[in-house]
Amino acid sequence: MASKDPKAKKKNPLEHLIAGGTAGFVESSICHPLDTIKTRMQLRSQSQTLEAVRARSSLVEPALRLKHSLREPALRLKHSLQEPFLRHTSLAEPGVLSQTTLHEPGLRVAPAATTVRPPPSMVLKNNVVAPLGPFGTAKRIIQREGFMSLYKGLTAVWTGIIPKMAIRFVSFEQYRDVLGGFFGASSYVTFVAGLASGLTEAILVVTPAEVCKIRMQSQFNSLIDPTQKQHRKYTNVAQTAFVIVKEEGLGALYKGVVPTMLRQGCNQAVNFTAYQYIKARVMDYQGTEALLPWQSLLIGGFSGGMGPLVNNPLDVVKTRMQKQVVHPGKQPKYTGLLQACTLIAKEEGPLALWKGITPRLLRIMPGQAITFMTYEFVSSRMHKLGFFN
Repeated sequence: MASKDPKAKKKNPLEHLIAGGTAGFVESSICHPLDTIKTRMQLRSQSQTLEAVRARSSLVEPALRLKHSLREPALRLKHSLQEPFLRHTSLAEPGVLSQTTLHEPGLRVAPAATTVRPPPSMVLKNNVVAPLGPFGTAKRIIQREGFMSLYKGLTAVWTGIIPKMAIRFVSFEQYRDVLGGFFGASSYVTFVAGLASGLTEAILVVTPAEVCKIRMQSQFNSLIDPTQKQHRKYTNVAQTAFVIVKEEGLGALYKGVVPTMLRQGCNQAVNFTAYQYIKARVMDYQGTEALLPWQSLLIGGFSGGMGPLVNNPLDVVKTRMQKQVVHPGKQPKYTGLLQACTLIAKEEGPLALWKGITPRLLRIMPGQAITFMTYEFVSSRMHKLGFFN
């Protein structure tokens, strides 16, 4: 497989830098909104409590008033809640309305199973009713915060994408060459080389960049309202990193480094192994030495979707750990990988460890497809033009 692609071993490291950086820039610019949606879905359990309280305060309060006055919600309001509620004298029995009550203006008897609903005036304009799926989450973000809020944290991604992709492809080739010298070319060597490249990029680039990105993505501020934008805590990647280090110390930039390493290592091990294997088989079948762009697109997308199906719990734990703010003298909620997995499963159920899998697949599969297609295209063009020969 790898041995049938001798050009890959002769590439100058600058080719990996330029081709990988270009691929990362194109991929992140197109797919970043899906990553924002995924992050919001994974953090929903921490924010939905406030929404539930608001919903209860707007929906339950009228029902409680009726319950205290009539003992059971048998009436609903015909006019605005601004008008007087009830003017009845007494009730013959609990649940039975007197004639006086029945003839009070503005009231009528509702069926027994009728649910008390607030009038339209009680519905908050900023409360966007949407399902909990990726499309509903996107709709909520756009309506409450503006379309450009889907691109929160993109500067952090851009800052880390060029060194990340450079490290990924350069380290993969180096690890594969070294291991191949000892064990020969095989799928096992490709797997270990991909694993090592994922661990390397996680330590050097991915973890600090994602801590900043997630902090920027998770904060709520409407880009539609300029006053909210002025009061946001995190504004850009450099300022976010400075605030985190100042308030929580340098080590805060490496929150979730263990699950990030495991996630990146697993992703790149499966990703490179599947891509190189399918690529070699397709080229053998066609009798060619290179793939067409659309073939790189399809193979890259397929190989990119295999890792997330296995390691999504690591991504959920990583997101939770990087989101939380550690205050001096206080024990954080999530302290480690196993503790966080156990706590999330206990409080929210085992399926909570798979939150965000749909937008993550929607994010990673086209992302890897675009990455490999762009990388192969730019690399082949530079090689044909002899830029680094």
